[in-house]
Amino acid sequence: MTSRLKRLAVSCVAAALATLGLTVANPSPASAATTICYNTSQAGSFVNIANQAATIWNNATSNLTLTANCGSNLRIYQITGGGSYAVRTSLGNGRVYIDTQQAQQYSPLRIMTHEIGHILGLPDNYNGNCALLMSGGSAGTSCTNPYPSTTEANRVTSLFAGLGTNRAGSQIFQDSWPATLTTVG
Repeated sequence: MTSRLKRLAVSCVAAALATLGLTVANPSPASAATTICYNTSQAGSFVNIANQAATIWNNATSNLTLTANCGSNLRIYQITGGGSYAVRTSLGNGRVYIDTQQAQQYSPLRIMTHEIGHILGLPDNYNGNCALLMSGGSAGTSCTNPYPSTTEANRVTSLFAGLGTNRAGSQIFQDSWPATLTTVG
């Protein structure tokens, strides 16, 4: 049983016992999920893509929950031109910018999930391997894989397990995706 399912089961049991007038000491496990509130008020046409990317990360990690519009740890913006990129101010906090022009050439869901990966602590990996989410645009426009590899997901899980010791300073991840492609000839 995954830890997310265990947390849900413990919550349900605690709620049922509370209904009967009984209480359970410390119903939430020590590995409770960290919640990252993401704000899509400036995401424009990418709101649904942001929600899909959040679901991907929620399913891939065991101690992290991305929740829409409950705060603004992570702000998502729609931009036109300049490329998609992320600015991480600290682990789990920052801004993601999704370029509408680039999203016409590359998978918008892959771009979004990749850029959120930076906010969650992952660096770029320009090896061109489509199976690795953090290879970004180096995997080419035909790569549509929006899922982190097991290694990438485990790295995020471990970063959030040691949240107090793994905070990173402000970092900008701006070269994940090649410049806008132009037609030749």
